[in-house]
Amino acid sequence: MPEFVKLTTQSELPAVNEAKEFPCGDKTICIANVNGNYSAMDNVCLHRGGPLGQGMIEGGKVVCPWHGWQWNPATGEAAHNPNARVAVYPLKIENGEVLVEV
Repeated sequence: MPEFVKLTTQSELPAVNEAKEFPCGDKTICIANVNGNYSAMDNVCLHRGGPLGQGMIEGGKVVCPWHGWQWNPATGEAAHNPNARVAVYPLKIENGEVLVEV
């Protein structure tokens, strides 16, 4: 059964309209901050495996730094094809700790 695990501290979260990657067990999670709203999603772009957390936020989407594929951080859907999606994980902040359910 999935459970929330500590990912980072609130002070380490990305600034408004930025993304950042965080190690989480055997995977890496991309945290996107879109207009002050945080989302947690898989860090691997489905196109060629680019690191989404090293990308930028543009028009509310996470843009892969390798080839520009855009992802909705709230739903995980690709902007060009809603059938292509990366996993999105529940996220909560408690007592200054960022917890994600993977």
